Formats: sequence, C-alpha cells, structure tokens
Amino acid sequence: MDSYDVMPGHLVRRLQQAAVAIFQAEVARAGYDMTPVQYAALTAVRVNPGIDQATLAGLIAYDRTTITGVVDRLTQKGFLTREPSETDRRARILQVTERGHTALREIQPAVEQAQRIMLRGLDETESQEFMRLLAKTVGAVNELSRAPLKATR
Repeated sequence: MDSYDVMPGHLVRRLQQAAVAIFQAEVARAGYDMTPVQYAALTAVRVNPGIDQATLAGLIAYDRTTITGVVDRLTQKGFLTREPSETDRRARILQVTERGHTALREIQPAVEQAQRIMLRGLDETESQEFMRLLAKTVGAVNELSRAPLKATR
C-alpha cells in the first residue's frame, strides 16, 4: 500500500466526515440542529433513564471530559435535565425531557434516511456484510480507543 487513499484509516475518516454531514443535513431538514453525538447521547439516556454522565460517556464511547459539553448543549436545548445524584454528590443524573422525547420521535425518519444515504453505494446484502465487518473491526480495536465503548449496566 503506497497510497494513503486506500488505507483503512484514511477511508474511515472520509466516511466519518460524510456520515456527519449527511446526518446533520437530514436532521436539519426535519427542523432540528443536532449532531450525531448529541443524538447518540439523547438516545442512550432515553434507553437508560437516570444514568449519570460518566456512564453515558462509556455507553456512547465518548471521553468523560467532552461529554459534559454534549450534555450542556442538550440541556440548553431543553432535551435533557441534569440533577445531582442523591447517592453521589459528584454524579449528575440525566433524564430526557418531554421536548427531548418529541425531538427523538420527529427526527427518527431523518436519522433512518441518513443511514440509507450513507450506505447507498451498496445493495442490501453488501450493506449487511459491511455493517457486520465494520462492527467486527470496531470491536477488535475498542480497547485501543481513547474512549472505549463500555457495556450497559
């Protein structure tokens, strides 16, 4: 491999750039300003109500320092509440607000469309195989990540 444009890291970075742009464009068409990370965080809190920020960071493979800014923006938008934990003064407990639930419902078709656009160069069988191989590859290097994905509680 003498050329950077056939190296996995370069291609993954380019796909990530496209994925973010596609996601944000589709969600904007639905009337929302939300990043993929904000969507992942909001969805993770919906599925795991009452989790703390540190747990959220692990669930979406984001570092604990940066997750604070993500939660700040979701709180400012009225999508999340953040309250001190009754059992750990350092922890902040997260809940999705009614506005957050509404946003998730309203952007769901846009999120699904974004996924279809990201894979549009592949037929159904290729899409399934690509996703299988992508998940396998990510799983094999998870622990090498700056912010490894952690299993749910």
